Amino acid sequence: MNTAETIRQAVAEVEAMRRESRDQPQIGAAVNRVKRLQARRFRGTYADLPAAGPYSAAAQFFLQELYSERDYAERDAQFARIAGAVEKLFPRDVAETACALARLHALTESLDHGVAHARETAQDGDEAAGYVRAWKAVGRRADRQRQLETVLAIGAEMARLTRLPGLRLMLRMMRGPASAAGLSALQRFLESGFDTFASVARQRGGAERFLDTIREREQRLMDLLFDADPVACETELRRILGQAR
Repeated sequence: MNTAETIRQAVAEVEAMRRESRDQPQIGAAVNRVKRLQARRFRGTYADLPAAGPYSAAAQFFLQELYSERDYAERDAQFARIAGAVEKLFPRDVAETACALARLHALTESLDHGVAHARETAQDGDEAAGYVRAWKAVGRRADRQRQLETVLAIGAEMARLTRLPGLRLMLRMMRGPASAAGLSALQRFLESGFDTFASVARQRGGAERFLDTIREREQRLMDLLFDADPVACETELRRILGQAR
């Protein structure tokens, strides 16, 4: 499957889930609650990163672009409308990153909807307990692992792209053509990612240390979620949520 087909398929999967949320408002509301809790959890997990440091900026990029409760309908619509142009307008490495982002978005939405369905069924009033028990009911550990690995791969690719001579200038020159082609949301994502990881990469090994931090903390929580007694994970989740700003 080529880049355009992959992007269109991923966007179609996400749109099908959005239709479900529109047709069943209780599911839409449950999905939004799951996303809000996960965004808080992410903020709490990385609350120790210096507010003015490059790691904080990188964490914010991950939160806003990959873990957020934001509505990505505009970016998805652009992806679907001109998916074939991505390969023609952007360098191959950049197009592949866009493709990985589309696949990640579809997987994330699928997991969020699965947890939301389980959460609605459980009807547990405590948010931490309900979230943990919903995840255990859904399972899909392999998909959650794949989600993490894809996030890390996108981060590593962003860091690698910052080292390519002239790419930042090329991206800046792409603003006009990208806007004319209806790719402004994708353009913003790429420029934001490039600038964020460029600031991290100014420190020797900075990008690698940041991604290792993401891997270590997310993997620990995942192992706790799937392997430990539910009460242990609920306790840890409450602690993390209490740190969220």
